[in-house]
Amino acid sequence: MKYPNVISVEPTENYFIIIKYETGEIKTFDVKPYISGNWFGELKDPDIFRSVRPCGNTIEWINGQDIAPHELYEMSVAM
Repeated sequence: MKYPNVISVEPTENYFIIIKYETGEIKTFDVKPYISGNWFGELKDPDIFRSVRPCGNTIEWINGQDIAPHELYEMSVAM
């Protein structure tokens, strides 16, 4: 399945993000389960967490962390 492109992403409190897709869908995604270990643990830093940006059909952070497109789309919740 081809997942829609992310047109914007907004970090919110408590490690949630709001994702707007090219389809018009708006979803929320809980990043907390991913924030562990050396690599994803960097997202605990509020400045790094807020650096999230769209990257095609997914998102990524300033240091290269990303979420697989299928996880981001299928595990996010419609608003």
